[in-house]
Amino acid sequence: MLSEPRSGRLASWGNALIAGLVSPDDAVLAIVGEDTVHRVEGLPGESGPVGLTLALGRLRALGVTGLRVALPAAGHPLGLSGPPEFNKRALEAEEAVVCHGGALGLVPEVYSVGPAGDEHVEVVWHCLEVREAPPADVPSLGEAERELAEALREATAVLARLDVAASGPVAEAAIDAYRARAERGREVLAPGYPPRAVRVLELAQRIGLLISVAHENGHGGAVSASEMASRTAALRPVERTARRAQVAAYNAFVEERERGR
Repeated sequence: MLSEPRSGRLASWGNALIAGLVSPDDAVLAIVGEDTVHRVEGLPGESGPVGLTLALGRLRALGVTGLRVALPAAGHPLGLSGPPEFNKRALEAEEAVVCHGGALGLVPEVYSVGPAGDEHVEVVWHCLEVREAPPADVPSLGEAERELAEALREATAVLARLDVAASGPVAEAAIDAYRARAERGREVLAPGYPPRAVRVLELAQRIGLLISVAHENGHGGAVSASEMASRTAALRPVERTARRAQVAAYNAFVEERERGR
């Protein structure tokens, strides 16, 4: 979940495009990534789905000055500000983009198209009205960095004590290899983001991978019910902290521009 959400790519490269730091072609290429195509549905003034280039240009013409990310989970409406309809759809997708300077938000719906063995992915972003209000529970970059360091220390100690897979050097090597493959040829964030945002996002993604490996490799030495409960309790706040930090990193572009006014 924490590797690279589509909302992160849309917000990051959409912000760079709105600021005039990248071309429309480069922005769309980075946003689409390994998917086949992205379209936007429900955009004001359009009767049907449109391509990303037109959609981003239309959003800018509607007064949108930046894009923020929301990564909500059950009981944690991270980055959302309402109304309920938008929050519900964002929670179902576990991600969304909220426009700054325009009361609109975008929620992705992902489709797998084609025969088995030759499938490709298409994404439709549903454009909905949002409430213009501060996003829920998003820390500053400084707060996110401190919280990540503390949460990682605490979780590592608990996972090592329980002999949980993902706390040792073998898991670390697997994660490094995965990251090398995943990040080859891509930028963590689009041009224009502060270096601290890149550091925070990289650490949040690394922690997300640790959590994934811990979940995917069984319970390790945590064989009793109480030990498994301890492991779950250790991972839950770390995952929450990593999501908050990831949102703070993606939203840093808008926050920096607002402070510079």
